[in-house]
Amino acid sequence: MTNKEIATMTLAAGAVAMVADKASAKVDASAVDAAIESLKTYDWGIDRKTLNPIDQAVVATHGDAAGRKKLEKDLVAALTSGISRSAQDFVCRRLRVIGTAQSVKALAALLPDEKTSSIARFALADISDDAAVDALRDALPKASAKIKPGIIGSLGERRDKKSVATISKLLSDSDMLIAKAAARSLAVIGTTDAAEALSAFAKKAPACMKIQAADACLVCADQLLADGDKTAATALYKELKGNDQPKHVKVAAMKGILNAASKK
Repeated sequence: MTNKEIATMTLAAGAVAMVADKASAKVDASAVDAAIESLKTYDWGIDRKTLNPIDQAVVATHGDAAGRKKLEKDLVAALTSGISRSAQDFVCRRLRVIGTAQSVKALAALLPDEKTSSIARFALADISDDAAVDALRDALPKASAKIKPGIIGSLGERRDKKSVATISKLLSDSDMLIAKAAARSLAVIGTTDAAEALSAFAKKAPACMKIQAADACLVCADQLLADGDKTAATALYKELKGNDQPKHVKVAAMKGILNAASKK
């Protein structure tokens, strides 16, 4: 038997197993209810198996809108009931998978606390509903310096155009972690407004931020080009090919210009 035949058989067997698993997956309502209840006393060191029915329900309710909605509602209720940090972590990770708009308020409430901000932010960043990114955007001005970089990063990940103006103001923040996060976020958002903000900042950036500003401009130009805005991308590349730029920036800018020129 050839390697190709073996690989084909292996893939086929895997596909059959996956179908079988999905077919046999059923929600054990009583077991899920018991697992939800156990979240009230769950903490580090307690046998993780007590929560397995919740994980099984996450899988079993795939494609079952009503089942998912109930499971999410139960998890949100648990999250707001004063459970331990460990249990909060567990719930946030599951809401990251199944969360919708009905999870946003509970997750947003965890954003200001340094102990829970990250897990809540990761869940919100993966919830596709606009309410999730609204919550992240609303939390940014009120966040502590320690929390701000993470929220800025999540807004960048979501390519949130509405946060460009607020994030742009943070490019000059005295906290380097915040300033660098702002540059990276604007680069990933990659709109013309983000490009203008980065371009203006790069021209006056302090020595400690010059390379970060230039690199952010490159990433932003690449994003503009990927989105089909050749004109804006080329303009930004051209600003980065001067002799005052680091060698790697000039080389990347020239490649970008050539790449843009070859695009139809």
